[in-house]
Amino acid sequence: MILSPLPLAQQTVRTHGCPWRRSAAGALIGLVSLLSAAHITNSIADEPAVKVTDESFKCITEMAPVRHFYVDNLHGNLAATVAVATTGQGDYPEGSVLQLMPNEVMIKQQKGFNPATRDWEFFFIDVSKDGSKIYKRGFADVNNRLGMNCFTCHVKARPEFDFICEQDHGCDPIPVTRAMFGALQRTDPRCKGSDQVSAEDAEALRQLGEIVKALTEKK
Repeated sequence: MILSPLPLAQQTVRTHGCPWRRSAAGALIGLVSLLSAAHITNSIADEPAVKVTDESFKCITEMAPVRHFYVDNLHGNLAATVAVATTGQGDYPEGSVLQLMPNEVMIKQQKGFNPATRDWEFFFIDVSKDGSKIYKRGFADVNNRLGMNCFTCHVKARPEFDFICEQDHGCDPIPVTRAMFGALQRTDPRCKGSDQVSAEDAEALRQLGEIVKALTEKK
C-alpha cells in the first residue's frame, strides 16, 4: 500500500498508532471510516475481474519506479498506470498494482467492484527467496506491518488521488522515513542481490525494527 512518509523536516519516530494525532475531528473521521467499512461487504461485486494469485507478485524493484514507490498492471496496461502515477492525480486503470513495501500491495479491480475502496483491494503478502504467498487480502480488514489498518488510512485521501496516500493527500503520516522504505525495497528477498545490504540500509532497517517493536508492544 502507498502511505505518506513523514516530511523530511519531521522524520522523527512516532509510536502512537494510526491516526497519530487524536482530536475531535479525527475521532469523527475514524467513526465515519468504521461505519463505511461495516457496509463494504454488501457492496462488493460477485467476482473480481483481476485474478490474483501468489504468482501475480514479483520482486518489487522489477516493477516500474515512480517517485518512491513502484507500479505494475496485471492486465498489461502498464503505460496507463504509470501515466496516472506520474501525474499524481486521476483514477488508476483496472489491473493497476501499487507497492511501497514488499509485503504490502494495492490492486485495482474493475469499476464498481467495491465503491467504498474505489475498487482497490489490499494485500499483505509473505515474501522469501522462493517467491510470494498471500497472507491476507480484502478491503476493511487488512493491516500493514505496523498494525495499521489499510482502509482506515487510505479512506482519508482526497477524491482526486484515488485512495492513494502521499504527502499532502490528506492521509495521516506514518512514522517511517523514505530511507526505511528504500531499505525494504532494496532488500526484498525475491530480488537478485538483496543479500548485499549496505551499512545505511542496515541502520534504516534496525530503526524500523524498533518502531515495529514499539507499536507491537503498545497493542
